[in-house]
Amino acid sequence: MKKKILTIKNLSKSYHDKKGEVKALDDINLDVYEKEFISIVGPSGCGKSTILSILSDLEEKSTGIIEKDKNLTIGYMLQNDSLFFWKTILENCLIGLEVTKKLNTESKAYVIELLKTYGLYEFKDKYPSSLSGGMRQRVV
Repeated sequence: MKKKILTIKNLSKSYHDKKGEVKALDDINLDVYEKEFISIVGPSGCGKSTILSILSDLEEKSTGIIEKDKNLTIGYMLQNDSLFFWKTILENCLIGLEVTKKLNTESKAYVIELLKTYGLYEFKDKYPSSLSGGMRQRVV
């Protein structure tokens, strides 16, 4: 039997503004098991990014329960890159490790290897404005 790594129960998210409430998500339920590959597909504005932002702890849910396996790491590529224009490509790649206090010699070496793998190593000391859109997406 496969191990369950993520459970979402009755997840809802509402946004409030001067005109009232907008329900972005309503009663979402999902179980994900180890080694499964899933996709979230739907029309623009249906809440795909909202679900991912909540699962990545970038945004708070309004209601519902989310149970994650303690070893589960969730990340996703944003629709638009969020590179800091004043930081080099390498500095941008290291931000997540810095914020989570996981930056060390070994993790930095791993990031440098990833830059080589994705054909970005020669741009590591350049700034985002030097890269094409596709290259910028690879940095993210």
